[in-house]
Amino acid sequence: MSTVVNDHDEQQPDVQAEQVADGHENCAHATHGYSQDKAKYLARLRRIEGQARGIHRMVDEDVYCIDILTQISAMTSALENVGLSLLKDHLNHCVVDAARAGGPEAEEKIEEAMAAITRLVKS
Repeated sequence: MSTVVNDHDEQQPDVQAEQVADGHENCAHATHGYSQDKAKYLARLRRIEGQARGIHRMVDEDVYCIDILTQISAMTSALENVGLSLLKDHLNHCVVDAARAGGPEAEEKIEEAMAAITRLVKS
């Protein structure tokens, strides 16, 4: 089970991550759409982690607000790009195959993709 740290530095179970891990392993494939580029995604996520640590350090060192906001914007953009790439891989992998097969699975995959797109757009 993964955990998140709230505003008070208290660790709590990451319920949303658990729901995703437990409830969305229903792709008909043995691998996920991102599996081919997993190393690339992990490298991008490590860079984003470094950006987050850098922002933390900037706040700790009382850096000028606009400079911090600029780094937050860069990190947000990098994370959004990872999300969009993962979405594209999912659409090309699981959703396309389900749509070809038709039936209720196709409808479920399209609804799942729409929900993911909605979450990305709203974030």
